[in-house]
This record gives sequence, structure tokens and C-alpha cells, in this order.
Amino acid sequence: MKYIKLLAICILFVLSFQYCHSENNSGDPNSQIYTEAKNTNTMFSGQGDEISNSRQNAITRAVNICSPAIVGINVTEVHQVQYRDPFDSFFDDPFFQHFFGNQRRSRTQQYSVQGLGSGFLISPDGYILTNHHVAGNASKIVVTTTDGKKYDAEIIGADKTSDVALLKIKGDNFPYLKLANSDDVIIGEWAIAFGNPFGLFDINTKPTVTVGVISNKNINFTQDDRVYKGMLQTDAAISSGNSGGPLVNSNGEVIGINTVIFSTAQNSRGAGSIGIGFSIPINRVKKVVDIIKDKKKINRNFNVGMEVRDVDESLAPYISSKVKEGVVVYSIIRNSPAEESGFETGDIILEINGQPITKADDYLVIVYDGTVGQQLNFTLLRDDKKITKTLILKPFGR
Repeated sequence: MKYIKLLAICILFVLSFQYCHSENNSGDPNSQIYTEAKNTNTMFSGQGDEISNSRQNAITRAVNICSPAIVGINVTEVHQVQYRDPFDSFFDDPFFQHFFGNQRRSRTQQYSVQGLGSGFLISPDGYILTNHHVAGNASKIVVTTTDGKKYDAEIIGADKTSDVALLKIKGDNFPYLKLANSDDVIIGEWAIAFGNPFGLFDINTKPTVTVGVISNKNINFTQDDRVYKGMLQTDAAISSGNSGGPLVNSNGEVIGINTVIFSTAQNSRGAGSIGIGFSIPINRVKKVVDIIKDKKKINRNFNVGMEVRDVDESLAPYISSKVKEGVVVYSIIRNSPAEESGFETGDIILEINGQPITKADDYLVIVYDGTVGQQLNFTLLRDDKKITKTLILKPFGR
């Protein structure tokens, strides 16, 4: 009896081995060499549902809320280039000028430049936010929504200095995003960037999503005649084409517009993320939108009339002050607002409107962000004594 039981166990072992062997090696040359995970996206209750729910979090909920309101933007800009007629060199010769006079001719050639970027809907009737450098100078703008529809967009208003543009497409019942209070942003909180990097939106009309944190805030700098003030820094990947897309918090609320990245690339087509990106805080954007929504322009065509420089070791000996660093008035234009306000070369600028000025970029951020008619209150150091001066930003020619 003992031998019969032993024989039965051996037979069961062999049969079970053959079953497992035949299940995993069917002999099909196309059989997979990897194991597929079970589909956990199930509507049934049980363990699968628990796994699915565990993958849902604040980030995925924010993505679900925001994605339908993201748009891809394709623009066409018309550029004009003047060039000399190739035969002009003949008329440089005095012999030809004697008979034909000065016949130099300049010609103008137009050419189109294609570009792309990102944007997002902020109202059900089709208002869209993006960057000025994406669409502010465009002659034609085509907006693509996530349902694949394309719309011709109108520029309602744009401000180069703040790098904000407001567009409009015709329609209603569009999905749209809510704008947060960017003053409440916390360093270290989640940050989610949406956009159209390298034109990937055009492939399947879905935005690319990247996630990081708020790395820093209140960063000020200038670039290409633009003033980037109070910027939010994030390590959420932002690449070429992401400009104009929203940076949102974990509630799916917009806290900024993705705008600038630091990159090691030599041109914009290769500009990928190295973990240092900047977004315009949405509170600054709101102030611009409140002005340009009625097709009004922000008049920044003003004249200051003075040049400033950082105080360094080479400049310090020529300044009648003990200050070894800071910002000094280097030159003043005659009959300018600066001269009329009583500024003098050698004045050390300590504050503007109560904000400390420690380097030339501090001065540029405040002054270049001004508007015609705005009053700026300066605290200066002259001959080691503090004085105050008021300067009004007047338009050129006045």
C-alpha cells in the first residue's frame, strides 16, 4: 500500500510539471518572453479595484482636470529683410556716377517663419493665454484643441515686456482652467507643466505632462527686452514648444505660464530641460489681462534718460562715495526726465519705490516694467548723504 501511494504522488508530480511546461512553452515561435501584468483598470470590486485606486492621486486628478483645456498653437510670422541690389557695386564707381548719378537701390524681401507653442483656455467662450514670444507678432495663428479641431485665433492683446498674449477663438462651451493665487505658492509643493514640446501635440492632439516641484519663487531677470518679474522656478521638465502652457498646482489650478528655460542647447530646436525652468506668476498675468482684454495697449514707450552701471573695483575710485558695490548713475542725457528730476552722474541708487537696488538688473526690472506717466521714487546716495528724487516716465519726444 505504501508503494502504491508513492507511485500515485510521482504520477501527479509528472503530470503537473508537463502542464506547467506546456503552458509556458507552447512551441509558438512568436510567444512572449516577458510576463504581462494584469489589467488593473477594472470596474469590478476586489483586489484589482484597490490597486487601481491606489494609482489615483492628486497629480492624476489634476491632469484629468486640466488636459482638455490645453491647446497647441501654430503660428506664421512674416519678416521683412532689406538688401542691396547686386549691381549697386557698379554705381560706386565715379565713372558710372558721372553718367547715371547715384542709382543705388534697396529691395525688400518678405519671408514666412513657422513656429509653435502652447496655450490654455481660460473661459468657455474661447479666450486663451499664451506667451508674447509665441504668438504676439504672428500674422496667422491656428489653435488645435484636444478633440482635434482647429481654429483661427485672433490676438486680443499682447505685451512684449511681460511676455503675455491673450488670444480668442470662436465658439462656446470650451473646457477652461481656473487661475490660482500665485502669491500663495509654496516652495516644494507639486508643480505640473502642460504643453506642446517639439510639436508632439500635433501627433495625437494631447498635451505632454511633466511633474516636479516649485524650486524657488520671486526670481527677477531681464532677457531680450522682456522683464521677467517674480518668476516661479520649477524642475518640472519644460522644453522648446512648452512656452505658453500652464504650470498648475495639485488642485489643477494655474499658478503660472511656462516661459523660460536654462538649457545647454545651442539653438531653440534642441532646447530641452535640464531641470531649471521659469513660469510667469499668474497674478502678474492677471494684471496684464485686465488691461489688454478690451484691446487696450500698455504704453511702455517712455524715456528715462540715464544709464546705470554696477559699481566694481574699476569704477569705485571715481565715485565720491565710500560705497564699493551697488548701482551708480553713469551718464545722463541732456533735457531728459532724469536731468529734469535732478539726477547727477555718480549718484548711487539705493532704492526705487522702496525696493532695494543692489545690481543693475534690479534697476532694469523695475524701470523697464514701468508705463508712461508712472512715477518712480528713488532713494540715492550723493556725497555719502541720502537724498530722494522723483522721476516721471515721459514718452519719447517730450
